Amino acid sequence: MIGRSAIREHVFVLLFESLFNSREEMEAQTANYFDGLERPVDDESASFIEERFHRVEEKLPAIDDLIGKKSTGWKPGRIGKVELSILRLAVYEILFDDDVPVGVAINEAVELSKKYGQDQAGSFVNGVLAKFADMTGAG
Repeated sequence: MIGRSAIREHVFVLLFESLFNSREEMEAQTANYFDGLERPVDDESASFIEERFHRVEEKLPAIDDLIGKKSTGWKPGRIGKVELSILRLAVYEILFDDDVPVGVAINEAVELSKKYGQDQAGSFVNGVLAKFADMTGAG
């Protein structure tokens, strides 16, 4: 099994890809994604990544509603797709995954933002997620 950061990054990529594909297309897109990896993941990890992606996907209406409320002046439709995908994953981890400490979810999201996002993405993601930490009492 690969590490948590790598799993998180793969889930982020699938969430990003889901913005460009219908739900029906995502099964094939997910298979293509795993087939095309430069460094393949083992079956157990792939299964865990897919399961986690689907868990986040199930909560997207609630997550997007909360992102819209917490990102003052930024409805999900206005947020860059990279940043939105990162926020969706981090908000899921903060609110729905007791195994991930809030600080870890935020730090990992900021790191993904620095790697994949635009120049100010890390600051934006950190600012929005800090409001979620306040919601949970972790901030």
